[in-house]
Amino acid sequence: MFAGIGGICLSFKNAGARMVWANEIDESACKTYRLNLGSDYLVQGDIKAIDSSDIPDMDILTAGFPCQAFSIAGYRKGFEDERGALFFEIMRVINAKRPRAVFIENVKNLVKHDKGNTFNNIIYCLKDSGYMIKHAILNTKDYGNVPQNRERIYIVGFRNESDYKSFEFPSETKLTNNIHDITDRSEKKEDYFYYGKSSKYYTKLEEGMTNPDTVYQWRRVYLRENMSGVCPTLTANMGTGGHNVPLIKDDHGIRKLTPEECMGFQGFPKCFKFPDIARSMKYKQAGNSVSVPVVTKIAQNIITAMELSDSVFQ
Repeated sequence: MFAGIGGICLSFKNAGARMVWANEIDESACKTYRLNLGSDYLVQGDIKAIDSSDIPDMDILTAGFPCQAFSIAGYRKGFEDERGALFFEIMRVINAKRPRAVFIENVKNLVKHDKGNTFNNIIYCLKDSGYMIKHAILNTKDYGNVPQNRERIYIVGFRNESDYKSFEFPSETKLTNNIHDITDRSEKKEDYFYYGKSSKYYTKLEEGMTNPDTVYQWRRVYLRENMSGVCPTLTANMGTGGHNVPLIKDDHGIRKLTPEECMGFQGFPKCFKFPDIARSMKYKQAGNSVSVPVVTKIAQNIITAMELSDSVFQ
């Protein structure tokens, strides 16, 4: 559910799962999904208009429901925001299809929203539907060997107690990749991505961007260097100017990350391509997606737990 461009689907396919159904409302995201993952099982449309009887049975239901209602970067209205209330569409499908396991991803701030009441309500709903829950906040740079500072909450639930007991979140891994594994300082990009001397920000950027080994952000009125040497959290509004634009210094000047580089900082393979869509939509899709290596590890552990459980009772 809320498949986006297919980051979670790709991760579970990497872990050995077979997709039987996916849903996404955004037309542009569906174009990217179809180009990379096919279209046989993707249903484009509003989940509220899809009857549960039209959704096939499944072992695992995954959902990265819209995070803007809970994000620090948004208005944080939670369930008062229609996007936040879409969680109850997840519960509708869960209660109708009764999958063996569920996987949900969202922003870290979901845990603290409304003094924890929102998160507690989500956990209560899942438990009330018969699921035993484990959850963790994992950072992409610590669990995916991808140089992006991106903390997300991951919720995993099982109806089977043996599945639940066999599952553990992945262990932390050493970060060995750096920004130069994703960006190429020597390659000249399109002029669009560079800040010219005519830009009103150019002087401040030139004075402040002295480290070619990290990623910077222009924060409305000041420049911020990511001191850890990794990319800051990618957002849906990056690349459109103003707040939180990721910047690097290459051999040709000061520039924005390209959409393809942003996908690299999410751990997508280089073979994953964008269709012919607006550049702003590419940035939005990259920022709204998930870190594939992290979700792949969780997916592998979910499947392993289920296989271990099956082997015990055979």
